[in-house]
Amino acid sequence: MAALPRLVCASSVVLLVWAGFCSAVCVEVPSETEAVQGKDMKLLCISCMKREEVTASTEVEWFYRPEGGKDEPIYKHDKTNHEVPSRFSGRLQWNGSKDMQDVSITVLNVTLNDSGVYTCNITREFEFEIHRPLFTSSRSIHLTVVEEAGEDFTSVISEIMMYILLVFLTLWLLIEMVYCYRKVSKAEEAAQENATDYLAIPSENKENCAVPVEE
Repeated sequence: MAALPRLVCASSVVLLVWAGFCSAVCVEVPSETEAVQGKDMKLLCISCMKREEVTASTEVEWFYRPEGGKDEPIYKHDKTNHEVPSRFSGRLQWNGSKDMQDVSITVLNVTLNDSGVYTCNITREFEFEIHRPLFTSSRSIHLTVVEEAGEDFTSVISEIMMYILLVFLTLWLLIEMVYCYRKVSKAEEAAQENATDYLAIPSENKENCAVPVEE
């Protein structure tokens, strides 16, 4: 009977690990909010579905709103992908996944005028036997376009730490050199004092100090 609780515990652990693995398949990661002029920018839009909700038809609409303006449709996905005539015509590219949990698009050759708010609206119709419920979600991205890429904060910190380390190592090397120089100087002074004391000894005492040689 003691083996039964162990088996149940082991099974529970396996189920928890399996459930954690399954739930980690889709992660709703926020999109980057800064783009560089002349580069391509992926507008990340992820809307995760549960495992039992995979069977669904998905419709996606992307909108763009300039500062102080109104939402303008720029892209739509309804079984097929197509751009809506707008200022982005010819510069939008579908970048979503086959399971339609990632419904991102990419703006090609970003310009300074592309700054603004991008919104993706997602409508899902789930195909159950009895009914077909609708689920809607929305994601907004406040995008800022800059002329040049700013220096990464992490790289700045790393560079500062590198300079601090170099200064520390230089100081440590100088301290070691001074310490070794003083040590050598003291050794030379001690040797010179011993030599001076030896020379100051009378000759007869030097003979007595000589070590007898064994024949």
